[in-house]
Amino acid sequence: MTALLETRRVGKHFGPLCALDDVSFKIEAGEVVSVVGPNGAGKTTLVNLLTGLLTPTSGQVLFMGQDIAGLGPVTLADRGLARAFQLIAIFPRLTVRETIAAALVSRQKKRWRLWSRLAADRAIAARVEEVAGHFGLRARLDTVAAALSQGEKKLLDVASAFALEPQVILLDEPTSGVSTADKHGIMTTLIAAAKTAGVTGIVLVEHDMDLVAAYSHRIVALSEGRMLADLTPDKFFADPALIAAVVGKPRGH
Repeated sequence: MTALLETRRVGKHFGPLCALDDVSFKIEAGEVVSVVGPNGAGKTTLVNLLTGLLTPTSGQVLFMGQDIAGLGPVTLADRGLARAFQLIAIFPRLTVRETIAAALVSRQKKRWRLWSRLAADRAIAARVEEVAGHFGLRARLDTVAAALSQGEKKLLDVASAFALEPQVILLDEPTSGVSTADKHGIMTTLIAAAKTAGVTGIVLVEHDMDLVAAYSHRIVALSEGRMLADLTPDKFFADPALIAAVVGKPRGH
């Protein structure tokens, strides 16, 4: 069976700097795969390769068996691979309704008719409410993004990506800046929304090891641009040396 998303011996150099070296892993249908590692491990470079912002120096990045190197996030979103960007940081004065609608309209290739057609397009309006409902944001549809709580802002970021109807979604620290008490609630909402929306694979870049342990099927660990491990959570957290290499201390200490 073809993997949803795969890297094959991927390397990336920036001049003399080697950011990634010989990284290979797969995301299969139904999986949440977390990418972890200390600062400078190569996580950001890997994310940018997976979402087509960068082209690998060596190796291949494949989505549904097709090489996607350097295609860019817009083309990849059309194919079914979406990344949660922080749209609300760019458009804080848009309402929740407008933010989700903007993503929907781009998916339906109506980019240049967004504001003239938005009010009249009943299909988009209904879909906006449906997506907002998945994320518990229906009551906030007419609230400007800047007025949302931090947790609601994170949910709106991801809801905008879900509006693109992806098969695979990449979440880059979706709970950063959120209180510890709210993190599990947000992750539970995201996982449930993914299942409801038909998302078949999730790549989660996350530094909170409690979340990684609770929601991952597999953990890909990076350090200094190289893969340290590709393991199930039970095997990953059973290796103190590996945890120390990734986060500097064992989980829970």
